[in-house]
Formats: sequence, C-alpha cells, structure tokens
Amino acid sequence: MSERHSDEPVDGRTDRRPAGELEASVLAALWAAGKPLTPGAVRKELGGRLARTTVTTILTRLHAKGAVTRARSGRGYAYAPAQDSHGLTARRMHAELDKDADRGTVLARFVSDLSPEDERLLRTLLEGGSARDAG
Repeated sequence: MSERHSDEPVDGRTDRRPAGELEASVLAALWAAGKPLTPGAVRKELGGRLARTTVTTILTRLHAKGAVTRARSGRGYAYAPAQDSHGLTARRMHAELDKDADRGTVLARFVSDLSPEDERLLRTLLEGGSARDAG
C-alpha cells in the first residue's frame, strides 16, 4: 500500500483548480446574469461541469465572506453579488490591510511599489478628484 501525502487529492486527481478560481467563476456567472441565481442556475451558467453541491458550497462560503447576498427562493436560496468586481477588489484590499497591526508600514510599502501612473492616480483620488481626472 502506498503512502498518501496530505497535499495529494484523495481521489488521485491532479487537475484540481487553484484556490479561489471556482469562487471567481461563480462570481463572474452572478455578475453576468445581472439577477439573483439559485445554485442550480449558477451550475447551468458554468456549463454544468460541477456538482450542484459543489456550487452550493462555494456560494455558502462566498456568503460567509460577505461577497454575495442571498434571499429565500423556494426551499433554498438565490444568490447575488454583494458588489461589483471593483468593490470586491477594494474590500479584499481592506481585509488584507486589517490583518496587520502596523497599517502605516503596510501602506508605505504598498505606495512605494506603485507605478508612476498608479501613484499619480492615487494622489488625484486623495486630493478629492476622480479616476477620470488622473488620466
């Protein structure tokens, strides 16, 4: 009997998706739909390749993270994105910043790595302008 390492899939498959890829696909399907979808409808939008239980698990995790909202639909739920993709990215950036007690150092390092174009944009935004003003 061969030993199984903890990072190997139990079923022997090696085609596992990177972490977050399924969540991103589910969110993309919800954004494209423009209306709340049930897990079954999300599965259909994704081409039906995933099990409905997998889609439900992903949606439940996204709901726990605050990335989607849900409302009763029959015996289950229909899900909708909590915000657009830009809002979700901003939310993730805030979450990462909140993980470190030394916000000043984190922000200083972030700013020091910005491209000149992004630095100009950030300056414009901090001065009360809009993203269009910096372009």
